[in-house]
Amino acid sequence: MQAQLIALDWGTSSLRAYKLGSAGVVLDQRSLASGIMHLPSEPRDIAGVRCSNGFELAFDSACGDWLDAQPDLPVIACGMVGSAQGWSEAAYRNTPVDVASLGQALHKVRSVRGFDVHIVPGVIEQGGLPNVMRGEETQVLGVLHGLAPHVLIGLPGSHSKWVEVVEGCITHFDTFMTGELFAVLSQHSILGRTQQSSEHFHTEAFDRGVQVALSADGRRGVLSTLFSARTLGLTAQLTPEQQPDYLSGLLIGHELAGLPDSAKPKPIVLVGAVPLCARYQRALALCGFADVSLAQAASERGLWQLAVAAGLTQPVTEA
Repeated sequence: MQAQLIALDWGTSSLRAYKLGSAGVVLDQRSLASGIMHLPSEPRDIAGVRCSNGFELAFDSACGDWLDAQPDLPVIACGMVGSAQGWSEAAYRNTPVDVASLGQALHKVRSVRGFDVHIVPGVIEQGGLPNVMRGEETQVLGVLHGLAPHVLIGLPGSHSKWVEVVEGCITHFDTFMTGELFAVLSQHSILGRTQQSSEHFHTEAFDRGVQVALSADGRRGVLSTLFSARTLGLTAQLTPEQQPDYLSGLLIGHELAGLPDSAKPKPIVLVGAVPLCARYQRALALCGFADVSLAQAASERGLWQLAVAAGLTQPVTEA
């Protein structure tokens, strides 16, 4: 199958590149540890030009050979590559926003190879405490087809997002720094001193953490309950191997306790790494959220749809 599009999901820590064919079929894909905070720095020649720009170097490594073989391929990118610290800033769009309309607001940056990279804008929610996303809006679009008119989409990760979508529009979203807080506490706090990593998922310890977050003790807040990850170990109620999963459940439980009760009747779709989404699915069940499903390949599907909306490639037409 002939390729029709190069799609890049370019975040803080990684760069995922997809070569897409008709209808967005993935023909080839690569993952590089070249997020915007980890760009290559060794200068080299690109298209006959000595280049030291980290974004150019990463772009060339990700898909230079694809473009050599097929120079007419359009390129679209989402994520932190369009942030103020990225390759070129793509201005935020305000909520409420029809997520499909973002394809009409792509920001272009020209590479040293002479190719335009079309960057998807992020989304901002103003008023009160502002909230922003970059990359998640594309994943949201990638999973919307066939969903109920009003749905809650969860995107677990370092900075978990919970996105309300009504009739294809992002109307509201929240961010929880759950994954990053877990990493900081495990690696740089007293809680990590008694923890021991394990390949086994200790479900009882995880469930206990979720339930503590939902209990009367949990109402005192995460700053109060966090210390129990240490004291339950000191009193031999948790083994060192169980403590990381207890802490994970505790933090995820507090995150889910922050979701409004009005979210419970709505369908929930989780997007992200399967093992992490499985943890969230388990915790959601303990919190009383019944209608929960998992979605895959959200970024590449969303990038394809935005490229079609922008006229960079063509949708499949019926014969």
